[in-house]
Amino acid sequence: MLHATDPADPVALESLDAAPARPRDDEREALLRRHAETPYADALDRYISRDPVQLMVPGHGGTDRGLSTRLADFLGERTLQLDIPMLIDDVDLGEHSPLDRAFELAAEAWGARRTWFLTNGASQANRTAALAARGLGEHIVSQRSAHSSFSDGVLAAGLIPSFVFPSVDETHGMAHGVSPAALDAALARAEREGRPASAVYVISPSYFGSVSDVRGLSEVAHAHGAPLIVDGAWGPHFGFHPELPESPARLGADLVVSSTHKLAGSLTQSAMLHLGHGPFADRLEPLIERAFTMTASTSTSAILRASLDIARHALMTGEAQIGRSLAGARRFRQMLRDDPRFSIVSDRFDRFDDIVHTDLLRVPIDVSANGVSGHWLRQRLIDVDGIHFEMSTATSLVAVIGAGKTPDCELVHRAMTRAVDSEAAAVEREAHAAAGSFPALPAPGALRMPPRDGFFAQTEVVPAAEAVGRVSADTLAAYPPGIPNLIPGEEITAETVAFLQAVAASPTGYVRGAVDASVHRFRVTRTA
Repeated sequence: MLHATDPADPVALESLDAAPARPRDDEREALLRRHAETPYADALDRYISRDPVQLMVPGHGGTDRGLSTRLADFLGERTLQLDIPMLIDDVDLGEHSPLDRAFELAAEAWGARRTWFLTNGASQANRTAALAARGLGEHIVSQRSAHSSFSDGVLAAGLIPSFVFPSVDETHGMAHGVSPAALDAALARAEREGRPASAVYVISPSYFGSVSDVRGLSEVAHAHGAPLIVDGAWGPHFGFHPELPESPARLGADLVVSSTHKLAGSLTQSAMLHLGHGPFADRLEPLIERAFTMTASTSTSAILRASLDIARHALMTGEAQIGRSLAGARRFRQMLRDDPRFSIVSDRFDRFDDIVHTDLLRVPIDVSANGVSGHWLRQRLIDVDGIHFEMSTATSLVAVIGAGKTPDCELVHRAMTRAVDSEAAAVEREAHAAAGSFPALPAPGALRMPPRDGFFAQTEVVPAAEAVGRVSADTLAAYPPGIPNLIPGEEITAETVAFLQAVAASPTGYVRGAVDASVHRFRVTRTA
């Protein structure tokens, strides 16, 4: 539910109070004492303090340099010392090992029943979730804008998806989330068609910081007898400050994908998967454990695991630092609101019934008043000022501010104004004005065969005109808005071909997964 603020207020959605009541002072002190430790990282410190002689992998041996001289100079010798293999006593072996303790603390921090550390990113979490979901049944209702790694999991597991479409901001080419009402309708439709969902997959927050009603979505999914999987990759910091949305695991989600490195400070490629406390936990836990063994490396990085342990500690003990990041993000937003050249896209999130909150640490900026594309401005800032925004669309830039970080937003604003006032911007305005707009998003074609069968079928590449009416063997997604227009097993329609080619022809669009950049050819299943 929205906070009791004036709906006309542009920051109304930023003022929601989604978190539960704060713990009492004595409870909070006990919590902080528990989370002051970093058991796994501390165990690595103890291991290297003994100066072990390593006649085992990895080959750099923690050094003694030699062939590893350049690597030691590049990373630092301590990094190589910490890079130890799995199955070491008093690190990750033994009853209630330091690694086990790190898992327990992470589960408590995010409000989960159990947490897994992942070193193949949130992509591993998505594939694990898909494989686990198949253990409950073959049908799943999925948000159509699912990450490609979840689509890969659908193919690997042999799931048969039905879809619920996210809301789309056509102006900015942004896909957001789904409302409980939309999910309820999609689940009811799947039941009428004789394939009730065994699981539900949704995304919250979106790439642009919009947050869905996870509690409402979980209640709808559970009412239809299905667990709720939340791709919360972009919200690993949720639940660690009263001005942030709550952790999805505390809102009824049964399984939560968390890309810890994105905003929570662990190293790139480290992530977590959280099992909630809901009614499906007993059935899901062994399925996740088995799926995890299929997707995890047997040479898991100790350094990445330690970074997850340390990130959990930092979030649990760093509320004041996160507060400074939020205050800085608010100042940046206001700075841009006060400049007629820019505006904040999330100020109008109240137009979408699926959005109940916005993440302040994601700042989506509308740059269209300057007549330049967001893509051009992003590249200009990289080339001239060395400033890297997370992403761009034809009309916008998206800034990501890590939890506990306070970048110099005044410097960024000055660089943005210099860029849009430059002579180069005048040239870009002419090109951008000629770009035109994209056609309406077409409805997907009929699912003619299970996606796994479509992917593994015998295929051929045919001209676009001959592809109409055939079955796609590929996943194709036009950006914007990043929603798959075709998946393996779906029929290719004339409307889809026209849409994909229009996006591909635009200087501000592209099609991921296409055989060629212009989408003049399609990979289709062979006919008998």
